[in-house]
Amino acid sequence: MKPEDIIEAVIKIAQMGGIAIRNIFLQGEYDRELKSDNTPVTSADLASNEIICQQLALLTPDIPILSEEAADIPLSVRSQWQRYWLVDPLDGTGEFIAGSDDFSVIIALVENNRPVMGVVYAPMTQTCYYAMIGKGAFKRDHEGERQIHSKALTSFQSDRLRFAVSRRQDPFSVLNLFDSQADAELVIMGGAALKSCLVAEGKADCYVRLGPTGEWDTGAAQIIIQEAGGNLMDLTQQPLSYNLRESLENPNFMVVGSPQLGWGELFKI
Repeated sequence: MKPEDIIEAVIKIAQMGGIAIRNIFLQGEYDRELKSDNTPVTSADLASNEIICQQLALLTPDIPILSEEAADIPLSVRSQWQRYWLVDPLDGTGEFIAGSDDFSVIIALVENNRPVMGVVYAPMTQTCYYAMIGKGAFKRDHEGERQIHSKALTSFQSDRLRFAVSRRQDPFSVLNLFDSQADAELVIMGGAALKSCLVAEGKADCYVRLGPTGEWDTGAAQIIIQEAGGNLMDLTQQPLSYNLRESLENPNFMVVGSPQLGWGELFKI
């Protein structure tokens, strides 16, 4: 089954998970606990996860699922997968807990260790970003559907650079990496995937993520930004890998709209 044959069904599944999150968010009552890695998980995460995994299993019973909330699958098993679903049922749990609506549902299809399809759905704004390999990247919201493109910079001096950062992130942790001689503007938004999508649609030029993330945080964002004309890579400008290590933790990474520019020269890395 090709990605274009199932994309609408996957978008619908992301929306179903998003509806569960939205209802819990609006009710304002949910359970919360810490996982073994000291990151929070809520009943909204778990409700969304149950719906998404159940629906994906019905849609493609032959494709295994790797979700943030069920990630204890050893590499000896995962390495046998040529394709699998990579799911973050609620990206931005911290934003959810803080009462911000900058969170999303993420579903990616990974084939031969690289994402080939991705959906990022923001439940509170009902905005959906999606992409399929070789088919372009798209945004769907109340204004309709349109193809999106990252902003193509010709040089770092051609325009004021816009950096997407979290509202709870110390902006100097990013700006301190940046060549102080260049000009910069901060675009504030929560949620790793949504900030990546800002770059994909040309509303930011770069997003730098410092700190732990999982492969489920970047799978869908990576195919979306690539199909929009940009790239998602580690701080040495190498693409992120998927399902190749026992650990599912990503390195620090950056999302850029103009990958042809020498970002390594701009940052103090």
